[in-house]
Amino acid sequence: MSKDDIPIALCDEHIEQTSARPSTHQDDRTRGEATKRRVTQFKKFHALNGTLFFALCVIHVVGIFFFTKGFLLTRLILDHKSTCDAPPVNVSRTNGDSSTVEGCWYPRKFNKAVIIVIDALRYDFTVPFLPSEIDKEARQFHNAFPILYDTAKTMPKNAFLLPFIADPPTTTLSRLKGLTTGTLPTFIDAGSNFAGTAIEEDNLLAQMRNLGKTIVHLGDDTWQSLFPGYFHENLSHPYDSFNVWDLYTVDNGVTSHLMPLLKSHNGTQWDYIFAHFLGVDHAGHRYGPDHPAMNDKLQEMNNVILHIMEAIDDTTLLVVLGDHGMDSKGDHGGESDKEVEAALWLYSTRPVFGRTHADFVLPPVNAKIRPIRQIDLVSTLSLLLGLPIPFNNIGAPIEEAFSQRNGPEWRALATVNQIAVHQIHKYQAKYSEARNLNLDPDPHQNALYESALSLLELDVTTTKNDEARFKEAYLALRQYEDAVLSLYRQLWANFNVGDMAVGVIILTGGLVYLSAFSAWKPKMNACILIPSNLWSGLAVFFSISQSAGFASNSYTIHEDSILLFFLTTFGLISCTSSLRQSEVSDRQLGTMQSIFFTLLTRAASFSRLCREEQMPGCKSTFYASSNSSTSAPWQVFLPFIIAILLPAFIKARYKGTASYFGPAGFWLGFCFRVGLLLIAIYWVLDAADNGGWLQQAVSFETLKKASLTASRCAIVIAAFVGSITIAQAKPCIDVSLARQKPIEGQVGDNTRQAKPAVIILGYANVHGKRYLLLLPIFILLVSVLLPPMGQFSMAICACQILCLLEILDTNGLTISMSTSSGATTAIGPTILAILGSFHFFKTGHQATLASIQWNAAFVPFRTITYPWSPILIILNSFGPQILCAAAVPLTVLWKRPISKNPGWMEEVLRDVMWAMLAHVSYYAIIQLATTMWAGHLRRHLMLYRVFMPRYLMSSALLVVIDVVLLVVAWGVVRINTLSIGEVMGY
Repeated sequence: MSKDDIPIALCDEHIEQTSARPSTHQDDRTRGEATKRRVTQFKKFHALNGTLFFALCVIHVVGIFFFTKGFLLTRLILDHKSTCDAPPVNVSRTNGDSSTVEGCWYPRKFNKAVIIVIDALRYDFTVPFLPSEIDKEARQFHNAFPILYDTAKTMPKNAFLLPFIADPPTTTLSRLKGLTTGTLPTFIDAGSNFAGTAIEEDNLLAQMRNLGKTIVHLGDDTWQSLFPGYFHENLSHPYDSFNVWDLYTVDNGVTSHLMPLLKSHNGTQWDYIFAHFLGVDHAGHRYGPDHPAMNDKLQEMNNVILHIMEAIDDTTLLVVLGDHGMDSKGDHGGESDKEVEAALWLYSTRPVFGRTHADFVLPPVNAKIRPIRQIDLVSTLSLLLGLPIPFNNIGAPIEEAFSQRNGPEWRALATVNQIAVHQIHKYQAKYSEARNLNLDPDPHQNALYESALSLLELDVTTTKNDEARFKEAYLALRQYEDAVLSLYRQLWANFNVGDMAVGVIILTGGLVYLSAFSAWKPKMNACILIPSNLWSGLAVFFSISQSAGFASNSYTIHEDSILLFFLTTFGLISCTSSLRQSEVSDRQLGTMQSIFFTLLTRAASFSRLCREEQMPGCKSTFYASSNSSTSAPWQVFLPFIIAILLPAFIKARYKGTASYFGPAGFWLGFCFRVGLLLIAIYWVLDAADNGGWLQQAVSFETLKKASLTASRCAIVIAAFVGSITIAQAKPCIDVSLARQKPIEGQVGDNTRQAKPAVIILGYANVHGKRYLLLLPIFILLVSVLLPPMGQFSMAICACQILCLLEILDTNGLTISMSTSSGATTAIGPTILAILGSFHFFKTGHQATLASIQWNAAFVPFRTITYPWSPILIILNSFGPQILCAAAVPLTVLWKRPISKNPGWMEEVLRDVMWAMLAHVSYYAIIQLATTMWAGHLRRHLMLYRVFMPRYLMSSALLVVIDVVLLVVAWGVVRINTLSIGEVMGY
């Protein structure tokens, strides 16, 4: 039988086509050349549009750069250094006190110092628990580290304990800069927390080195990057600081090397030791403060300090401090009270400390009483150790360190503050000169300064009246120091408004370019930002109303609730619209999917991680408790449920259009399910490790190897197998031959054999179902990095994407500008953007630095591994937005009919590009709004706590979405279209 006799039935619904006439060699060659021309034209069209979209990305990056350059605060670093032979004021370097010896600017009390940094040592970790309305019972972090408080209470002449307030941002690197230079940080220091550069300005360690002292460093390797070449090579032992899952390696290493150095026969090998313990910080990051692991680490630190106290001699100063605190989940980076409230404890075997008032003998019961600034430590240590105060220091000496042990000696306090004030005065003059500030003298500051100097000019024998005079001078000097500090806080909060304005103009130009790009096409005269129908108006309303709300700090704080309202509103409107459809099938399917979409939105809202500003009206459910960073035991079952239900849900969507063929069965039915199962196994092993379930049966190393293997296998399945599937897969269709039944009543020979027909299953959604194979890749990559509740949210997000696609199809909202059945509305891409933003909050994130889940970097690795660790953090942080951005082309491809138009491939690209522009417009509008509001509210009290983090988040997210749309969505659409054209014809 010849080909002419074979009709072709194209199914889902047995669509019949008659075959063409027999082809000749010449016809085949002509068709081949035509096909080649179409493919070449398609690739050029794809490259041109990709280039134009890349230009939009560049505009976004340049605009963000200029605004950030003017917005993130910086200060000028002066090259001036303090020297021992040039004191700011001449005072006696010795006195009759046998406890002091000759110093540099002031008689030193100690020859040596052991400075212990316990990372994230919050002040309430060190004081006895007192019941309150919030905490009625002691938690794991209470009463586990009593040695500091007990010593300061029973031996007030030998030790004192005070709240030690950090300046935000509370990242380790920026805090170490402040603790060694005595200067205020700028917010941009937080951005370099992973790549610290050497401190070039004058600092405490530089002064030690300049005097020929031997400095030893143990612990956190951040010190090595900040002070390269400062430390004794053979005695120093740095350790990797970013493996937050390791609670023991660093601390055990520090202790094992520290204790031998403190033995008397090794006393001549060193002058100053800096030992930085990380276990408390890592316990907070991994488990949260209210966990037995935190109790164990604090007790361990208690014992370590006790042993150090027993080992040092009477010429050695022991300092224990926290560089910052931690929030209720164990994270830090922002400026909440718990994040900035660290502890400081100084101890000597000799009674050299004192108090200025009897009420100050006992340590404060909380961090709100008698706090001191962290920058005050630099001048304090400098004078106690007989070192010059670093030139850039603007901190003041700590009162308790210089009060006489038998009571306050105001002369000593006045003298040390006189030295500090004169140094600050020199710095102020040089900084003003370097910046050409021409600051007008502050009459109040000048009056304080002159008053203090006049009181200190006379050098007479100390009497009661002289003590009163020195007290008055001391108080005047402290007021002057506070006034100068306030001045520099304002001065270093000066923004470069010119650069900020340039950034805003460029970002606004990006929106104009985006709008013009969306309208500049044949048959594409639909500007995204100008509503053409009710649905388009709804999309613009969602974007604009949310942007306007960022002017309010309360709106920004409760952004997740606003997004919940938007999604619920869309679900109700789409349900109403579906009920009005003429086709019964569309009416039923659209209504059902709208209801399901709304119910899933409400279900996702039960996953919640509250930020501090939402307390106490918000209850966290993401972890086991609001004070934990681990999952509850019942949450461990969620990944297994997801591994069973999610592949089945997606498979049902393929079965619905008879598309579960070809690569769909292997990738979705086997690989995807195995990947989810491996993820579930990983998080069970993680929970077993956290809870100590298997510690008697399996070693820690074996458990770690098993969990690493499970996570790595899941990532390989997603990245390797998934990528090959996307690149090589044919359309999800099934082609078979069948005999046509004779038409009843047909005139002719009834004995003639029935003609065969070609049956193609999956034809109705050939575009969408092949592209849908991409989404499981991102579901796996993101889910393996998220705790169980985060996986729960990601699974709901994936289901909502599929529901949304059906809603768009049944309501005629699938983007298609070349067919009458399609629409030109941005509602689909916009709802995807809102959906991704909503699930950002439901996966345990907030627009705060402290909510970054650093643990994600160590899911498949033991240590920081570049460039993969930053990529893992991005996937963890912005996983829902990335998944939704990758799904944007489906708003065009879902159930898109095969076109007979020779230019159908360009039509697909045109529609997909419009959808991409609609999607990115949401993020561009949000980013521009947060930029403008952050700039406008730059003097707002909540700038650093609310507005700046939201600006940084929207800027980073816009760049990430640009990259995902250009590289992933646009690239896979090219592969998808060529694959379909190869089978269906170009």
